[in-house]
Amino acid sequence: MNRPLPRPAALWRGVSSLVLFALFLPAAAHQPPEAVEAAVRGFLEREVQGLPGDVRIGVRAFDPDNRLPPCTALEAFLQPGTRAWGQVSVGVRCNAPAAWTAWVQARVQVFGPYLVTTRALRSAEIIGTADVEMREGELSALPDNVLTAPEQALGHATRFAQAAGAPLRAGSLRLPDAVRRGQTVPVVTRGPGFAVSGEGQALNGAAPGERVRIRLGNGQIVQGRVRPDGAVDVDF
Repeated sequence: MNRPLPRPAALWRGVSSLVLFALFLPAAAHQPPEAVEAAVRGFLEREVQGLPGDVRIGVRAFDPDNRLPPCTALEAFLQPGTRAWGQVSVGVRCNAPAAWTAWVQARVQVFGPYLVTTRALRSAEIIGTADVEMREGELSALPDNVLTAPEQALGHATRFAQAAGAPLRAGSLRLPDAVRRGQTVPVVTRGPGFAVSGEGQALNGAAPGERVRIRLGNGQIVQGRVRPDGAVDVDF
């Protein structure tokens, strides 16, 4: 038996009900990736302010198919003890309307001049003008505390033998202490998303690039690395 076809009005009411039902379905959560990438780039640009040389920042694309709730205020950060240098993993935190944390890979490249040896040097050898030369390259791909000017090395003795063409580091030379025991020194304390400047008392002498123990104003004792200008960087 053939059933009667539904009247146009009844058919329209059925279609309208489906449309209204679809409109009230919750949309799948999705955090726009461009906002996450912009938060990471902006954070790294602030972190590298003051670095010598040409700085280039590359941020890997954030997952376009993520199912994270959209965030109204994104906060980027680094793990304690991590600096914005080379290949880094940057955290992005959301606190509202829903709490979540994601990680984005980025690369911070720093290009500039650095010092290398022109010949093999023995331990305790005094460095002269003919023993070093300047080169240009990616500082972020070299060992930490590479020297960037001849005057930082001339007249100083090597701590150990150096191969020809090797980058010269502050720790490779017997440099005079930039910080003396008992001296009050500038201290820059860095942590996830913040940097605080202050002062502390050095508990030991240290040359540029070496570690030094510092007593802060509140009595807390921390360790940091001495910069060539005598300031101390402390990471939390």
